[in-house]
Amino acid sequence: MHPTSLLGLLAFVAAASAMPTHKRSHTAHSSSSIQNLKNKIKYVVVLEMENRSFDNLLGGQTLKGLENPINNGPFCNPYNVTDDGQGIVCSQAKDMDSILDDPDHTVTGNNIEFYGTFTPDNDAISSGELTASQKGFVSEQLRMYDGTDVNRTKLAQEVINYYTEDQVPVLTSLVQNYITFNHWHSDLPGPTAPNRAYVLSGTSAGHGTNDDDFNSDKHGLTQRSIFQQLSETNRTWKNYITDPAEQMADALFFDWTYTSDNQGLAAPLPDFYTDAASGHLPDFSFVEPSCCGVGTNSMHPTGLISDGEGLIRDVYNALRASPVWNETLLLLTFDETGGFHDHVPPPLAPRPDNLTYTEKAPNGESYTFSFDRLGGRVPTLLISPWVGKGMVEQKGTNSDGETVSYSASSLLRTLGYLWDFDPFTPRVSGAASFDHLIQSTKRTDTPVSLPSPSPFSDSLGSESTQQQIR
Repeated sequence: MHPTSLLGLLAFVAAASAMPTHKRSHTAHSSSSIQNLKNKIKYVVVLEMENRSFDNLLGGQTLKGLENPINNGPFCNPYNVTDDGQGIVCSQAKDMDSILDDPDHTVTGNNIEFYGTFTPDNDAISSGELTASQKGFVSEQLRMYDGTDVNRTKLAQEVINYYTEDQVPVLTSLVQNYITFNHWHSDLPGPTAPNRAYVLSGTSAGHGTNDDDFNSDKHGLTQRSIFQQLSETNRTWKNYITDPAEQMADALFFDWTYTSDNQGLAAPLPDFYTDAASGHLPDFSFVEPSCCGVGTNSMHPTGLISDGEGLIRDVYNALRASPVWNETLLLLTFDETGGFHDHVPPPLAPRPDNLTYTEKAPNGESYTFSFDRLGGRVPTLLISPWVGKGMVEQKGTNSDGETVSYSASSLLRTLGYLWDFDPFTPRVSGAASFDHLIQSTKRTDTPVSLPSPSPFSDSLGSESTQQQIR
């Protein structure tokens, strides 16, 4: 063997031995794995935060196996995606506690951030001829806030910088103690409400923006949701909401919630802490932060990252102290990337239905999306005494044995195994499940509590430039 080849092999072996590995006794989708999941988990809690990408929020996590700026970067973007001659900017450590210049995360905004154009060729994407370069985040942020009093250096830092382990101590503790998904994507390259619909129903039913159908007074979604499924099979659920005045309850998206007179199951967040303390959690708890302006705790860019960490800490500490902790699985995830940089191109995915969505791009062109690919990577962690410590989960497998990225639909695929229901849509049917990540042996070293976060340097962006896209 050539000396150079030998050195390369030795380096590969050393790197592989340094990476955390799963001690798995089960295979995804197998009968033994599903039975083990059912034996160990009775309560599922989902805490869904807002608008952060993997590279942005977890970019400074040094755990081996995470694919992020500190381990694999830096990653760079041009200041102008159509003119490299204007210079480039690269990811650096430390971002702001609050970012008032909310990045573009519309469908066409994601297009230019991923593909460098508002209207990419859908056929070329589907065939694999066109792949995302992930080079348009900085350029689009500068376009969005052109003419404001925020300079381009500041705007670039907002979308391409990343948080250090010290800035996000709660997330750092969770990453070091539980499982982090390295390839978990939102189901839609677009904004909040349609992505939240995917988490709960496996489709946005043709919606690609936060339109009136998502309002609680319209409740315009008619597809089957996890809430309907559980109620009709004699299982219990609650949608715990942080700000009842805003009526930010995703269960209220669905017309079924009203026609079945289940609005009362959208309960205030203090009820969650009471239910956890008494050991009377429902089978499925869906916890929502407050959103989305200054003073909210969803990690939406206009709120404080540190306030979001406070909510995550409180939810975790309540579950860890609960009598049902040893039967509980907590999934911490985010609805979408919010226009923040991530270097991993989103993959194709099965269409959930035959619907399409059309919007007018900022350049005046019309673009139609067929819901046949995922959005960017979002931070997602699996938390339970039944999962490995400090582990990184790479891609998963679907029921056909294909290696695929995880997505929001992976939650519904796994819950279908836990509670015996069929996939709601082809998107859910083709999703990777994570039933196999539940171990046969319970850990005794899970943290009793998480550290308290502290506010840090805030954005210098002006209130007058603030735009909320949610």
